[in-house]
Amino acid sequence: MTSTWFESAADATARLRGVGYLTDEATALTAFLAGALEKPLLVEGPAGVGKTELAKAVARATGAELVRLQCYEGLDEARALYEWNYKKQLLRIQASRGDDSWSETHDDIFTEEFLLTRPLLSAIRRDTPTVLLVDEVDKTDVEVEGLLLEVLSDFQVTIPELGTVTATRRPFVVLTSNASRELSEAVKRRCLFLHLDYPDAERERAIVTSQVPGLDDKVAAQLVDVVVRLRELELKKAPSIAESVDWARTLIALEIGDLDEATVARTLGVVLKHASDQQRAIKELKLAVG
Repeated sequence: MTSTWFESAADATARLRGVGYLTDEATALTAFLAGALEKPLLVEGPAGVGKTELAKAVARATGAELVRLQCYEGLDEARALYEWNYKKQLLRIQASRGDDSWSETHDDIFTEEFLLTRPLLSAIRRDTPTVLLVDEVDKTDVEVEGLLLEVLSDFQVTIPELGTVTATRRPFVVLTSNASRELSEAVKRRCLFLHLDYPDAERERAIVTSQVPGLDDKVAAQLVDVVVRLRELELKKAPSIAESVDWARTLIALEIGDLDEATVARTLGVVLKHASDQQRAIKELKLAVG
């Protein structure tokens, strides 16, 4: 099947940059290959490095619809694949009032009219370009991975009452994981793998200034330097790239022209969301509080 995702790694770099996602060479290459090979892409790394945003950026760059399955503990087939509209089925049974045989009623209520599609099935059934984001897959129970295997292997979903639904146009699939648990080898085998980490200082500065164009270059350099130092501390939650951008916007709102220790201390709440992390940062970075 003809794919129109990216023509090359260079094309991926340019088009992702065009929608505000500054990518490195490895990420651009893997994004290109995921589209060219029609293979799901498993993106692993700490929270806040741009895993979810990569899927969103691919959708924006290619004009595709984004379908998102947010994973959580207790997620089941009814929320991931499909379920039947039981209330509507009951009304249909009551409406028949014995006029139809049970076999006729049964065949009638297990039709498209009574089917409630969830993200996985919705993405499979679309005939227009679609990016399927399976977000934080490591938060689900191990059993849920079994639901993904049929989709990831053959891009199809089997509904016992209706048969097998096969994708007419394969979606661009991105699975993200914070590595809170090890995913099964069966899932990994079906995916291309990309590990994302926090960017180096130069690239993060480029990201921040592209998102916050009014930020002074000196302040941008100071901000990124502090963020890098914060990530080296043993914190409950290290600052994400999005929080770096939020901090930059905060400094503009406060009209800060120099990010001194006192300013860092009084605006730490933008990037550190745990009191213990703020206390550790103030102590370790020897910040003046007053």
